[in-house]
Amino acid sequence: MDLRKIKKLIDLLEASNLAELEIREGEEVVRLSRVPKTGVAAPASAPATQVNLPALRAEDAAAASPAPLAHATAATHAGSTLPAGHVVRSPMVGTFYVASSPEAPPFVKVGQSVKQGETLGVIEAMKMFNQIESDKAGTVVAILVENGQPVEFDEPMFVIG
Repeated sequence: MDLRKIKKLIDLLEASNLAELEIREGEEVVRLSRVPKTGVAAPASAPATQVNLPALRAEDAAAASPAPLAHATAATHAGSTLPAGHVVRSPMVGTFYVASSPEAPPFVKVGQSVKQGETLGVIEAMKMFNQIESDKAGTVVAILVENGQPVEFDEPMFVIG
């Protein structure tokens, strides 16, 4: 499937009320999904569309997939109320990673100051790595998800105070 067809599909998705569109041509698959504009504080870097083509080699995905890293989390807050502060929620379903590679340090730690637009972590969805950016400046009060953990849409991930 060529780029012109994909651009036309993106235009069709934007012009329609559809939230998601998947097209298969032989072995090629293109899946486009829209991030809701209301009800979720989605970071500016969250893609409005995702395209999955066979051009991504398995070696590239394996090299970019970080291994679990030990870090402080607030996973104990999962069943209780969230700490006070601004909650950054997952804009998509996928797997959360704290760093860009196994050798790299985590993007952020509890107690670290962050600026608006600073990367907090990445979510792998459909073999694409999507940066999760802070939509508010402040201090990371809690990290509510662990490295390698599957996350759901709108799931609380970080608390920024």
